[in-house]
Order: sequence, then C-alpha cells, then structure tokens
Amino acid sequence: MSRASLAKDPREIAGMFDAVARRYDLTNDVMSLWQVRMWRAVTRAAVAARPGMRVLDLAAGTGTSSVDYAADGADVVACDLSAGMVAEGRRRHPEIEFVVGDATDLPFPDDAFDVVTISYGLRNVQDTARALEEMARVTRPGGRLVIAEFSTPVRAAFRRLYRFYLGTALPAAGRLLSSNADAYGYLGESILAWPDQEALAGMLQRAGWRGVGYKNLSGGIVAIHRATKPEAPTPGGVPGDAPTAPGA
Repeated sequence: MSRASLAKDPREIAGMFDAVARRYDLTNDVMSLWQVRMWRAVTRAAVAARPGMRVLDLAAGTGTSSVDYAADGADVVACDLSAGMVAEGRRRHPEIEFVVGDATDLPFPDDAFDVVTISYGLRNVQDTARALEEMARVTRPGGRLVIAEFSTPVRAAFRRLYRFYLGTALPAAGRLLSSNADAYGYLGESILAWPDQEALAGMLQRAGWRGVGYKNLSGGIVAIHRATKPEAPTPGGVPGDAPTAPGA
C-alpha cells in the first residue's frame, strides 16, 4: 500500500498511515522544522484539559497529544482509523485507552465527552460534514470542539511559496525521511485541496456547532478552530447560552 488518493477511501487512508506509523512523529518534527511542537502546545492550551474532564482525541495517531491531555488530568480516549497507528500508540503509551474508529461513525454513545479534538486528521476524512456531525453527537451539550488543521496562508507571497513547498519540496523531503515517501505526496495534495479558514468555519456552523472561531498559526499554515455544542433547550423551548470557545 503506497499512498491514498484524494477520494480518501478509508481503507487506503488507514493503509497509508499503517505504513508510516513507526517513524511518523519524527518525520513530522523534521518536515515542519519542529513547528509542530508549537502548534501542539497551542492546541493543548485550547483543549484546556483538566481533572474530571473526558477528552476524545481523534486521529490520535501514536498518542503524542493524548499523553499531554492525560498529563493535564483528563480521562482521555485516543481514537484513530489506522490499526497500525493504534498498535504503535498502545506499545508506547499503555496507560492510554486506544480505540480503532472512523470519524464518520464513532463507536461512542451520545454526549460522552466534554471535549473532542482532532489534529491534522479532519482533512483525511472522506465525509467532513458527517464527521463534524458525529463529533457533535458524542460531545455533551455545552462541550467543546478543537480542530488543528493545515490551512491557507494569509499573505499572497507566502501562499505562493507554501504551495511550491507542498507541491515540490515536501515530496522530495519525504523521499529522504519517510519509509513511505508517496504518503507525503498525498499530504501536499490534500492540504492544497482543503478548504480555507472561513470555509471550514462555515462547515462547523452547518454541522450545528456554535461560537465558532479560529486562530492562525505560522501565518496561516495551520489554523486552530474552536466551537461549542449548544446547550440543551430550556423548558420554554429556547436553547440555553453556550459558552464561547476561549480565544475565538
């Protein structure tokens, strides 16, 4: 299995990530020039995990972010489509609960989590709208969603340079660093085809999320989107006020 196509067949996506599981985190560090660590810190602050909270970390990979949320005191479930990633995560972090699962059909009951978060994985889901609705289903009323995803640089000159990097330099670097270089060709193509910040914010609204906002990192290479699931309707039939995502 070499790479997935932009059709994003779940079996192809899972197979591609199975193949890169062992060296995935190291390769991401190098190919992002270690910026991924800063992006992860900002995401961790947005999730704001604490004791007594239940957090679902989707597209969790080997559990790098899940460990941070657990260290902050939360009860964490790490979920990923790739059985290879889950196996590697369980090997590295046996204290974390790992589950193989598809974001479009989550194996969890309604209203099960205080926070749902997904980092650099929403772009790989075949049906984004369905996944956002599923995330809302498993989040409790008043609970929050935090998405970290590659996005569109704000400045035109930087945007052109970034497109060159994704289309040319990234695949070349992948051939040097990764056990599955073609996966990084897919990575560049999938980022270029992904909706920009405002388009994703609109998708969140249509999926029923409220208090939607985002913060650009590294000039818009990455955006952190935040949203809140509306409170349950009051007896008078008027939805309660939902808290605004911090920093949105």
